[in-house]
Amino acid sequence: METAFVLGGGGVLGAHEVGMLRALDDFGIRPGLVVGTSVGALNGALVAADPARAVARLTSLWRSDVVRTAFAGSWVARLSTLARTGTHLHSNGPLREVLAATVPTELIEELEVPFQCVAASVERAAAHWFSSGPLVEAVLASCAVPGLLPPVAIGGEHFFDGGLVHSIPVGRAVRLGAERVYVLHVGRIERPLTAPRRFWEVGMVAFEIARRHRFAEEMATLPPGVEVHVLPAGATEPLSPLRYRDLSQISTYIDRAYEASSRYLRTREG
Repeated sequence: METAFVLGGGGVLGAHEVGMLRALDDFGIRPGLVVGTSVGALNGALVAADPARAVARLTSLWRSDVVRTAFAGSWVARLSTLARTGTHLHSNGPLREVLAATVPTELIEELEVPFQCVAASVERAAAHWFSSGPLVEAVLASCAVPGLLPPVAIGGEHFFDGGLVHSIPVGRAVRLGAERVYVLHVGRIERPLTAPRRFWEVGMVAFEIARRHRFAEEMATLPPGVEVHVLPAGATEPLSPLRYRDLSQISTYIDRAYEASSRYLRTREG
């Protein structure tokens, strides 16, 4: 079977995916295709570049303050950036530098494993899949969280975060021919949704409904013969959007997802 890894979006919670990858590596499961969105595009690019060394590289990357580097700056600096640009709190320069220093190839088609990532086209209000061309620009586009980072201009279009159109793009992997799919997510889909009680929760709940609805629809309409494994993150507590730079739980996210996914694979792989 053609095996695909599908890596979803979720900012700092993307550390869960590193634990899942470690569990897959322990069981000798390697991808023939990698599909990612948002932080899953970042993680997925390193997997596609070198599956054998991806876990070690990602573990080092996540534990070396990559999130705070990408979203650098005090509140004063961030508000200054917002005042200057009117649209976002952070420059994408630091993230671009991290990616350029970490990803060993310049073009998507040079990766060891076929890779695609998605971003949302502003002008077309549609999903755009990057399957060739400059890798860093494609990943930056997929990671361009509205309000935090600027849209990325490529070929006359502007792109925002891929999570706006495909939070967990399992359907894309299936359309590309995958018959066995391992879904790596950030833990949100394991938490039950409840009605918002605070004003700031309203938008988050609304976005979460849209995110989960598309994933549920794609899972419900899988063609016969396709085998999908949604790896558990073991996540329970929600994360405030204001804590998008919080690195205090990185090791916990990695270890918790590793333990939960290892237990899952042990029961499935024998």
